[in-house]
Amino acid sequence: MVNATKVDEGLYGSAAFSGRGLHHFAKRSFDIVAAGSALLVLSPLLLIICLLVMMDGGPAVFGHKRVGRNGRSFHCLKFRSMVPNSAEVLAKLLAEDPEAARIWATTRKLQNDPRVTRIGKFLRGTSLDELPQLLNVVRGEMSLVGPRPVVQEELDQHYGVAAASYMAVRPGITGLWQISGRSDTTYVERVQLDCRYVREFSFWGDMRILLKTVPAVLFGRGAY
Repeated sequence: MVNATKVDEGLYGSAAFSGRGLHHFAKRSFDIVAAGSALLVLSPLLLIICLLVMMDGGPAVFGHKRVGRNGRSFHCLKFRSMVPNSAEVLAKLLAEDPEAARIWATTRKLQNDPRVTRIGKFLRGTSLDELPQLLNVVRGEMSLVGPRPVVQEELDQHYGVAAASYMAVRPGITGLWQISGRSDTTYVERVQLDCRYVREFSFWGDMRILLKTVPAVLFGRGAY
């Protein structure tokens, strides 16, 4: 957890996000138009991915409960990239491999995750597994740009007083974390990036993050 006593409390406050009405309006308007248009244009690709994912007998899309704006929970949508019994596989691995357990506790990620399917590895490496979240954006549960959506356990364990910053905004499909190394960063760095986003938010800042997301996705930086 970030040690709040050693960091300026202004880093964690959500007040910096208020008072920017025009930026908020532009952000939400852009989210609706861009996400809605993307769903229409990408519908053939979405159908193909659905069929490929379903070949192993499991569902194509799953929703995982995450914490959203103002602490409201929602189901974050993704193309399934793991085996159907992923929870059991993870529990067995962490019980038998202390090093994997240490890495999981620090980053919540595993570079050679045995739960990930072959098509899932491709989807994750290209970030195509995130495409169903465009529907979350249209429904107002997420934004194109913002902090990565987390589960309640992560919020309680890692964010501390920084949780106020996280819950001040809608979580995003992309954000500072994705263009700053993604899974190659520590969880402490992730929390700091989330707080920095809230503190420095602007509509044009979102546009810059979206542009920087393109090379990050193309080169698969920290994606696994």
